[in-house]
Amino acid sequence: MKLLDKYILKKFLTAYVFTVLIMVAVILVIDFTEKNDDFIKHNVAISEIIFDYYIHLIPFYANMLSPITVFIATVFVTAKMASHTEIVAILSSGVSFKRLLVPYLIGSTLIGALIFGLIGWVIPNANKKSVAFQVKYVKSPFTYDSRNIHLKIAPDTYVYMESYNINSHVGYNFAIENIKGTNMTQKLTASSVQWNEEKEKWHVDRYTLRTFDGEKETIYHGGALDTTLNILPKDFESTYKLEQTMTLPELNRFIQEKRDRGADDIEIYLVEKYERYSYPFAIVILTVIGVIVSARKSRGGVGMQIALGFFLAFVFIIFVITSRSLAQVGDLEPHIAAWVPSIIFTGIGFLLYRYIPR
Repeated sequence: MKLLDKYILKKFLTAYVFTVLIMVAVILVIDFTEKNDDFIKHNVAISEIIFDYYIHLIPFYANMLSPITVFIATVFVTAKMASHTEIVAILSSGVSFKRLLVPYLIGSTLIGALIFGLIGWVIPNANKKSVAFQVKYVKSPFTYDSRNIHLKIAPDTYVYMESYNINSHVGYNFAIENIKGTNMTQKLTASSVQWNEEKEKWHVDRYTLRTFDGEKETIYHGGALDTTLNILPKDFESTYKLEQTMTLPELNRFIQEKRDRGADDIEIYLVEKYERYSYPFAIVILTVIGVIVSARKSRGGVGMQIALGFFLAFVFIIFVITSRSLAQVGDLEPHIAAWVPSIIFTGIGFLLYRYIPR
């Protein structure tokens, strides 16, 4: 790494860290203002607010703002160098524009690798505590009011409950069916099923078991029965920001479990998974675009270039939000939705590189 690379890389990373700290601080102040009434209502201690909520919220916002902050940092550093005629001097000395991009690519790759590690493992664990805090003090009490619940718990096994009480962990009008092909081979029914915390099993009283062999039906009436099912009480709990509280391995296991059950609400988790992989790539692309749009010395100073940086960064965020919404309602494949903003901005970057004078 040459002296020039170290010089640009230091300025770029310093500006990125400074931008992240400023923007996160502003958002935390806004968040505190919005939630202060809830804190007062529940008489939450300051220490609990800081150490159980905001300390875990910082990495979440730092990651969420990373495309904007890295772009703004790139534009700010490059535009300032251009205004001081440093870019002109560098290019006049025989350094090509592609070579000028190298320290930016190194810096954005380091940031992208850091972000991937954070969103894959660190931030989800922090979100577990911040989301739990919001559920406890900010959100309205959760109630499970779904009716006629159908769950696939194994390839040939299905569970039905008319309703479920999350406080007593009791499901009413319970049935479990074994179906092979189009034929039902076995069906167990009971008026209720209850989770036994001590045994970590489901308990039924006075059940009826029907076994089918062709047209022959055998009926058995039993008393108490403890059984293990591929469902747990947590499956009926609040799913508020659940996808943000799972590490990458946990998210993969959860998605596979949803698929095995034939669930129809899997898109939000797939979008979350694929976005974690696309985020680092987006950071590199936005860095390159930032250099391209701000490397030219402007008579009007750096103000217009920084404003352009803000505009393009927010356009990127709009693309992310729009594609995510389309994927969650099933109008766009999750893996495509996660990569659409990066693909579009890669094209924009290519056009800017070819046609913007430098």
